[in-house]
Amino acid sequence: MSEPAERAKKLDAVDELAGKRAEFVLDDVVYLDGNSLGALPAVVPGRVEDVVRRQWGELRIRSWEESGWWTAPERIGDRIAPLVGAAPGQIVVGDSTSVNVLKALVGAVRMAGDGRDELLVDATTFPTDGYIAESAARMTGRTLRPVAPADVPGALGDRTAAVLLNHVDYRTGRLHDLPGLTAAVREAGAVAVWDLCHSAGALPVGLDEHGVDLAVGCTYKYLNGGPGSPAYLYVRRELQDRFDSPLPGWNSHAEPFGMRSDFEAAPGALRGRVGTPDILSMLALEAALEVWDGVSVEAVRAKSLALTDFFLECVAAYVPEGRVECVTPLPHGERGSQIALRCDDAGDVMKRLIERGVVGDFRAPDVLRFGFTPLYVGFADVERAARVLARTLA
Repeated sequence: MSEPAERAKKLDAVDELAGKRAEFVLDDVVYLDGNSLGALPAVVPGRVEDVVRRQWGELRIRSWEESGWWTAPERIGDRIAPLVGAAPGQIVVGDSTSVNVLKALVGAVRMAGDGRDELLVDATTFPTDGYIAESAARMTGRTLRPVAPADVPGALGDRTAAVLLNHVDYRTGRLHDLPGLTAAVREAGAVAVWDLCHSAGALPVGLDEHGVDLAVGCTYKYLNGGPGSPAYLYVRRELQDRFDSPLPGWNSHAEPFGMRSDFEAAPGALRGRVGTPDILSMLALEAALEVWDGVSVEAVRAKSLALTDFFLECVAAYVPEGRVECVTPLPHGERGSQIALRCDDAGDVMKRLIERGVVGDFRAPDVLRFGFTPLYVGFADVERAARVLARTLA
């Protein structure tokens, strides 16, 4: 047995999260793509069957009250809240990440006031966030300016209305300075909006602690909610009475069944709702979140860093020198829960890795991306992935 394999065995033996693996539906594949789609928690199929057969099939319309369908968006939001460092009553679940980005950005601009005519967006952002930011700028008559996250403090001024940033860069896995950038944005009198898609469920976020104004995130990555599971919107409690969503709907009305022609926003985070919730996906997500019972985000972060450190050690030990280049920052304070390796023939390499039982993903033009989800990825998985990568590149 190789030295890395021996180390993997020892590390797995003392892994306090190892028992969580049994709560997922897994096979003998090394699954390192949970940063795109999380694995299936074992409790979900039975829960969804109950939702379909009993709650929908037998109770039907009564389930809106008797099965708690109506309150699901805020109830599940409160389940997510501790995973992102938020107190209850500030997160509502529903719609897609893209829709929630639009709500947050336009709402942020409206809170900033008419005297601020510029909207900053992370220049390295996931494309959809950029598209939505451009549309939000057009809708609100603001000028959009793309800025690298590190350059945001110097770009802020009395014209800045809002800033949209990603907590973790989806290509490289770089972790941006949420506390420092949030403080800079708020000091400039602007509104900070964070996209947490690649950090929630992988590392501490501290929304309340760091004074984040608005945040959005998906639930199908590290939160394992399933394909297309609903996203969420965080509105800091102190801002809730000022949050003016560009998508008011009957679900966000103060009297949703009053059917009034004039709109009056519901109190609190509920004003982030729009239309009828997607109950099947919503309740599958609620079941999936049970895997977090008894788990601290700090323990997840500690294992995440240990996994990514060990993967880089194994790559250095197995892969021929110069064949790949790590583009993920090495310092722990600058790293999310993924490792991105640059490789000339990355697309073909990833296809061959998948054929050999190691699943990551490819990002054009030349990046192999591996996500490490501590609840079900172990150190032996990491060693095997690096060993198969080396054999594939040989």
